[in-house]
Amino acid sequence: MTPKHPAEGRTPHHTPKERAALGKAARASVPRSSHADFTPSPKRTDPVDVVEGQSANRLSELVPIRYGRMTESPFRFYRGAAAIMAADLADTPRSGIRAQLCGDAHLLNFRLLASPERRLMFDINDFDETLPGPWEWDVKRLSASFVIAGRANGFSTKERAGIVRATVRSYREWMRRFAELGNLPVWYTQFDEEWVKTHFAGELSARARDRWSQSAAKARTRDSAHAFGKLTHTIDGRARITADPPLITPLDELLPDVERSALEREFRRLLGRYAHSLNTDRRFLLEQYRIADVARKVVGVGSVGTRCWIILLLGRDDDDPLLLQAKEADESVLAPFAGASAYRTQGERVVAGQRLMQATSDIFLGWERADGIDGRRRDFYLRQLRDWKGIAQPEEMVPSGMSAFGELCGATLARAHARSGDRIAIASYLGGGDVFDRALATFAERYADQNEKDHRALVDAVHSGRVKAEAA
Repeated sequence: MTPKHPAEGRTPHHTPKERAALGKAARASVPRSSHADFTPSPKRTDPVDVVEGQSANRLSELVPIRYGRMTESPFRFYRGAAAIMAADLADTPRSGIRAQLCGDAHLLNFRLLASPERRLMFDINDFDETLPGPWEWDVKRLSASFVIAGRANGFSTKERAGIVRATVRSYREWMRRFAELGNLPVWYTQFDEEWVKTHFAGELSARARDRWSQSAAKARTRDSAHAFGKLTHTIDGRARITADPPLITPLDELLPDVERSALEREFRRLLGRYAHSLNTDRRFLLEQYRIADVARKVVGVGSVGTRCWIILLLGRDDDDPLLLQAKEADESVLAPFAGASAYRTQGERVVAGQRLMQATSDIFLGWERADGIDGRRRDFYLRQLRDWKGIAQPEEMVPSGMSAFGELCGATLARAHARSGDRIAIASYLGGGDVFDRALATFAERYADQNEKDHRALVDAVHSGRVKAEAA
């Protein structure tokens, strides 16, 4: 049976007027001002226990790298603490209106990406935790990330509040715009490079506009050919992935010859099965490539320790590379609080959520379950390792620049939620005033306080020897 997407939970024949009434009625039971609240539950789990619980299912030799990265700063801790915040958000007010969630909507998960038509787009990037749930959770995680980044930059309380209010106002106003549109215009909405320049670049200083142009130009260079040049070398006339342990470790250095050969066969089977999750034209394209090498890769902050592989494929000749990333997909951190996924595998959950929330997705985005990799059955999703990705540098932003970036993120998140949730009900709940904006500014400060305490708890756990951290 094909799983339902979250919008199918709504009665399809409700009129716009009825949907608006539903959103407005939710204010009575869950006032918009109540979203300012955050008080840790007296039964709140020790944050270090939560992080260690996740680590139990990860590669033990890589877990210290995760802790090392998370202890570097409160912001880096926050990036790896989606599971901690998911539990905290479960105790916060919710309107009862659901949408497909990113699940980890912090500001660095909004970035420049390539469309299949080779246009530079701005969109959400990371969907490891995607799941249907209360739309407020994504907005709150995004808002808190701006306060934490603002504190790292030394911004004042007033400046941070202004950034959050601008971000949430943008979400609210764009959701109200989407509520007035038909289904197809919402679905076709995309934020490409030219649109961003028209709507947001004018708010930036000349220096910030120059940085934006440089970021866009740099993003266009970050493709498979660029990655091939940086990550590979030639041995006996054959392209091989360059070792950089523990961050990149080729199969040659991970396993004896016999085990490596078996694993290589499993990767070939994995690619063959994964191809069936692609459109037929893209499957035909993939079949024109052959595997040249495979390596294990350490990625991100929150994902360190999960099984992630980079697969080097060659096409027409040895100068025609394609680098795919096969990343382990586990249960979403939202699942204990928002409900289990309706999909058969966690890889399909990630891909389905990404395709639903993104305006356009990587042509090689797909999933498969592998039975032999690492000796047990695991779910994976695959995509290109790099395809015109450009990431923000919040540490270089001034308050006005971060505010403009927040507006862009808010608009992007609103578009993603409008595709899957009841945009008319959400817009009606939010209303035309700034009650929700101000509430989120208060919530974000309160949660940033909690994040700093949790970060300190992990730092103390490292100092006491409870957990081991390594720099990498």
